[in-house]
Amino acid sequence: MKLTDYTTLTPESVRAVVADAIEQADRLIAGAVAATGPRTYANTLDPLDRAITLTNDAYGVGGFMSQVHPDEPVRAAGAAAEEMHSKWVASLAFRRDLFDAVDEYCRTDDAAGLDGERRRNLDFWLRDFRRAGHALPAPDRERVEQLRNRLIEINVAFERNLAEWEDGIDMTAEELTGLPESYLERLEPGTNEGTRRVTVSYPDYVPFMDQARDRDARRRLQFKFLNRAATDNMPLLNEAVALRWEIARLLGYSTFAGYAMEPKMADPAAVADFYASIVPDLTRLGHDELAALQAMLERDCNAGRLAAWDWSYYDAAQRKQEYGVDDNEVAEYFPLESVVAGMFDICSDVFGIGFTEVPDPGAWHPDVAVYAISDSTSGEVIAHYYADLHPRRGKFSHAACWRLRAGVMTEDGYRPPVTVVAANFTKPTADSPSLLKHDEAVTLFHEFGHVLHNALTEVELPRFSGSQTERDFVEAPSQIMENWMWEPEVLQRFARHYRTGRPIPTELVDRMVAARDQNVALKTLRQVFYGHYDMALHGGDGPMDIEDAYYELVEMTLFPPHPDTHFGASFGHMASDGYVAGYYGYLWSKVYGDDMFSVFADEGVLSPAVGRCYRDAILARGGTRDGMDLLRDFLGREPSPNAFLKRIGLGGRDPA
Repeated sequence: MKLTDYTTLTPESVRAVVADAIEQADRLIAGAVAATGPRTYANTLDPLDRAITLTNDAYGVGGFMSQVHPDEPVRAAGAAAEEMHSKWVASLAFRRDLFDAVDEYCRTDDAAGLDGERRRNLDFWLRDFRRAGHALPAPDRERVEQLRNRLIEINVAFERNLAEWEDGIDMTAEELTGLPESYLERLEPGTNEGTRRVTVSYPDYVPFMDQARDRDARRRLQFKFLNRAATDNMPLLNEAVALRWEIARLLGYSTFAGYAMEPKMADPAAVADFYASIVPDLTRLGHDELAALQAMLERDCNAGRLAAWDWSYYDAAQRKQEYGVDDNEVAEYFPLESVVAGMFDICSDVFGIGFTEVPDPGAWHPDVAVYAISDSTSGEVIAHYYADLHPRRGKFSHAACWRLRAGVMTEDGYRPPVTVVAANFTKPTADSPSLLKHDEAVTLFHEFGHVLHNALTEVELPRFSGSQTERDFVEAPSQIMENWMWEPEVLQRFARHYRTGRPIPTELVDRMVAARDQNVALKTLRQVFYGHYDMALHGGDGPMDIEDAYYELVEMTLFPPHPDTHFGASFGHMASDGYVAGYYGYLWSKVYGDDMFSVFADEGVLSPAVGRCYRDAILARGGTRDGMDLLRDFLGREPSPNAFLKRIGLGGRDPA
């Protein structure tokens, strides 16, 4: 399969590829609307499927460049193309002519005889039309579409503001005390002689907050981090919240959460019950964990209450003191190249696939590596994977996976999917490879779970291909992947010291595993806070100011707020409609990811038999069935929260 040559892209070509695809797609849809004779799937819905495939492919060439391209004009053109594509996709459900065509088709014998993916596709289109307001008067439906388009504009602007944001502090040698020499060497010089610039990018920020001994320096850097893009993004997010509530009310929903969660596994009541079942015990355990960290602070200085800027520093210090786990020492066993090779090796054994790096792939930046993924049995290339793992100016600032090309059935046979992970791991230097902290390696495994979900799909239609599942199930195939990074027999296969090549010592692995659940209650309460914040904005009595929600809820984490900071301005999930009233999905999916991994734990964590079953029952099926049905297929029983509850320190009981 020919890959896109991204090296030839220009601002003009980025815009043109999306505009041309939309023009072709519009012709396909016009043909479907104007079809003569009896309506069939072939003349009504099949053109829609092909139109969506065309435009999604164009996004993977054009719109996606807003996230990763090294040249600012191309990123800007990509953002415009992304907005164009998103508005076009959203417009489909609002088209009255398309609604009439599909409505006419659904009353035919051909429609009545549909089954499998095609039946589900028709049902989902009918649901989309209903949720677009086709039962409303035309002016109200048009207003809903206007609001949706404005939300797309807000999302694109919000993400771009974050990606383009640059800030930091010039730190003195004293303020940098505690950071390893390898960290200091890669910092840029500051403006004043003898200083070094510590930015708010993740490769700078996270190690600094973990290891810098200067408490006030941590406070000042966190202040900068929590105020990224605040001036521009705060009004955008408040506007988005208000617009969502207007959509909900126009469509007859009591809350936006009720509207947004309708296509998901859970509803607002189920999420409230889920949180209520774990928060009291987590809070009790969290106070115990907090007391131990508070005691460490008091031994260092008489500084009052443990603050948000102390959390990661004392968490890392406690891990070192009580378990003998030094994050810097551990990182020496996780050079990025070895982690990638180990990840591929594990996936090869468990899932029956192989990886071959593609020479001269025509990627958008020299840092990007591209791999062909093949099926071990047939030897056929079944997917491609782009790995864009190092930071650069203007690039997406965290870690995520995108589908660039969906796996779908075409007239020429099955078309292999293409997917990408963009992350921000430390770049190698002349003296040292890129050394990953263990939690960074866990992040890579997590994102690669999304890659596998997209790469191993066997779904016919674009709507259900790969990770196109319910949004509160989509994280389960990535959550399960994290578990392999805590298995001693797995780590010792590939974790080797970057200088000596010696495998990670057994006793160090044992200490890492013992420390795995250190402060698990505090870490889980942080996730619960994010979910509550989301639901406060979208599931309460009406629109809530994003600042008020933050300061009202943040002490749920057991830490006070960082004064005068604007958390919401950089909480990108709240700008994206896919995660709105859905952040709970990370923990919700973890329940299922941990439950699925329990099958591996029982049968062998690297069992090819279990891996094949998981590949066939979960990864290959995409969104062709409800997530709960897929879980039952794989587990051979009803899903259970016991593995998850044990993991977060609440034993193996069912939630109250």
